[in-house]
Amino acid sequence: MEQTAWQFPDDRGHVSTAAARPYRVVAYIQAGATLWDLGLRPVAVFGSFHDGSEPDPAKSGALPRTEVGYLGAGADLGVAALLGAGPDLVVAVAYGGGQVYGLDPEVAKHLEEQVPLVVLDVGASRTPAQVRARFADLARSLGAAPEDTTELEAAEDRLRAAAARAPAPRVLALSAAGPDQVHLARPRAWPQLLDLAAYGVALVEPEGGTGTNWSTTGWHEAAELRPAIVLADVRSNAAAPGTLRANPSWRALEGGARVLDWNPESPCSARAQAAFLKLVAQALETA
Repeated sequence: MEQTAWQFPDDRGHVSTAAARPYRVVAYIQAGATLWDLGLRPVAVFGSFHDGSEPDPAKSGALPRTEVGYLGAGADLGVAALLGAGPDLVVAVAYGGGQVYGLDPEVAKHLEEQVPLVVLDVGASRTPAQVRARFADLARSLGAAPEDTTELEAAEDRLRAAAARAPAPRVLALSAAGPDQVHLARPRAWPQLLDLAAYGVALVEPEGGTGTNWSTTGWHEAAELRPAIVLADVRSNAAAPGTLRANPSWRALEGGARVLDWNPESPCSARAQAAFLKLVAQALETA
């Protein structure tokens, strides 16, 4: 019987195995940034179909560009490119259902035939704490030390206290589609936003639309919601604020609210989550 020195059950119910503990990890960029925060250096990362030929700075977290290669994204990313980095483990994410995010299903299938593939679920069915725990389990299996959560615990306490103040400032999360349209986040679809609600933050729930994750509307409708705080998607696929200022409704929204950077694909680490919670807590305290 073949013996394995390393194994890890992923969130699809698959058990990945290897004859020795993997040390050359290729990962989806969010997963790679998480592993870096947990003390592991991936050899390379790849993007999603929303990404381009250069890594998205928002998704990259603290990854050092000079030490970690970028293999590409979307339709241009094939099995050969992924295996070219010489991985003995690939780490990817899923948004429920077990389908590998960022890779064509055929690419994921043929990749897994040649190298162990671990897929961790980062979708709305998991809380950030649950996602962090799974990444921490994987990191420990790869030889990393336990993560220090002291800073996160302090940030959680601060946010609870700030959110308990009355009246509660209204918080709207969005992703700019362009000068005329905006995607308003449905809080129940995003683990980070569900987390904020659990701490007592008053999140705006957009009405209408058929999207599961977003309600797409115009900037006038977004401004009419009159949030005190706006969490604005900073990923590269979102329109930059500078391209929006010709729209008077965006200017009204920006002028009446405090706009904070929001990264829906932030690293799933205590370090990254603490930074986000502190940012929101500070905004609530001064709103």
